[in-house]
Amino acid sequence: MGTPDSLGMTPLGRKTAETGINFTSTTRFSRGLTFIRTHTLFGQSPARRIIPQTSLLQENADPQKIAFLLRKQWTLYSVTPMYKFSYGNLKEYSRLLSAFVAAEKQKGLAVEVGNDLGIKVTLSALLGLKGTDQDQAAILVQIASRSQLPVENAEDRVVWSGWFCCVSGDDFLENVPEDFTCLSLFLANGAESYTTIVGTWFQKTFDCCFSRLTISPLNLAWMAAMWTGCEVDSHMAATELVFSVPCLPQTLDISYAIHPEDAKALWDTVQKTPGEVTQEEVNLFMDCLYSHFHRHFKIHLSATRLVKVSTSIASAHCDGTIKILHSKHLIGVLMLLTELAISQIQ
Repeated sequence: MGTPDSLGMTPLGRKTAETGINFTSTTRFSRGLTFIRTHTLFGQSPARRIIPQTSLLQENADPQKIAFLLRKQWTLYSVTPMYKFSYGNLKEYSRLLSAFVAAEKQKGLAVEVGNDLGIKVTLSALLGLKGTDQDQAAILVQIASRSQLPVENAEDRVVWSGWFCCVSGDDFLENVPEDFTCLSLFLANGAESYTTIVGTWFQKTFDCCFSRLTISPLNLAWMAAMWTGCEVDSHMAATELVFSVPCLPQTLDISYAIHPEDAKALWDTVQKTPGEVTQEEVNLFMDCLYSHFHRHFKIHLSATRLVKVSTSIASAHCDGTIKILHSKHLIGVLMLLTELAISQIQ
């Protein structure tokens, strides 16, 4: 590893807003959820996690759709299993959801299913995003605004996107009743008003429940360690950790940037088993970074709150937003997020 002085720190003043949307749970799934709870342990951070070192994208993955998922900021939600959802009815769901979105945007006006509403919703299978054969196919939902220009073949403009997935959720899937489809992780990009409308329609139609998925400082530390240990083929970005310092009159954030080669070298000295990370290793990795920072700046980061992690693989914020940067590690990131989403379904 490079000399300690090669590690960098940049103070930044930022304000962090805690926002979220919660949809009310419904009764039918509460019976299925009770069954699942008796067979599954929730809310426990595992002692060890696996880091996939190669791309697990399946051969049928659409490169254009995969590229669409990258480098966008997605807001995270957990979703309880959906009742009577059918992959064979995606076209019909698109038609019905289009009418629902238009009706919500034009409250008070009668909207007839099938009319040209200026809004087009498309549900399609997002192939290739599976960690195991048991995982159910991911679903992409897009809302487009129809072009008002009298030009032939004018393209619609996508104004909102969201996608459902459940990657390597085998233990959970085994205990889900037969009539339910488990896509426990939902990611949304676009206006929050559209997220609310789409979430409400899915809840009413499939008797499921959406809730905002936030990320604890402990899981952010796991992400920092796991993603620092991942190999990338392209340019490596600095590992940046942002800490919140509660003070008046406003919150102060400290940004701690570590050169990627130094961060990787430190991790290599900490990690005992390649491809696997333990809680002990995460703690040691963070303690080393804290000690270095205190030695140079006389600030105890352990007394602050970790709120954001940025690496070459992805960046994640405690408020439940993420930006995935590397397709090779897309499945690995989704595996961790799926685990967090499932642990929140209680």
